[in-house]
Amino acid sequence: MASLLSRLFGGGGGSGSAGASSTYKDFTIVAEPIKEGSQWRLAGSIRKSIDGEERARRFIRSDIFPSREQAESYAISKGELIIDQRGETMFDDPDSDRPL
Repeated sequence: MASLLSRLFGGGGGSGSAGASSTYKDFTIVAEPIKEGSQWRLAGSIRKSIDGEERARRFIRSDIFPSREQAESYAISKGELIIDQRGETMFDDPDSDRPL
């Protein structure tokens, strides 16, 4: 019963845990889909070592998918698009905790 309640109210669903990753133009994209009910929200992070310092920015989108695998696949694609659009400038924002 406790595990059922935990799943119903969001516990133990693996939300936001790291999934698939990919290297693209010297950046690392990590898919981190967020479980929302029976669906998955597109989310991930983009990481890069700059001047010996590991930098990371998180992104979350409104896109919802029926499976974690689909959300991971689209997160990698979205990460590539963000890299193409912003490049290293995404790390210029002093509020690095704010999602892109």
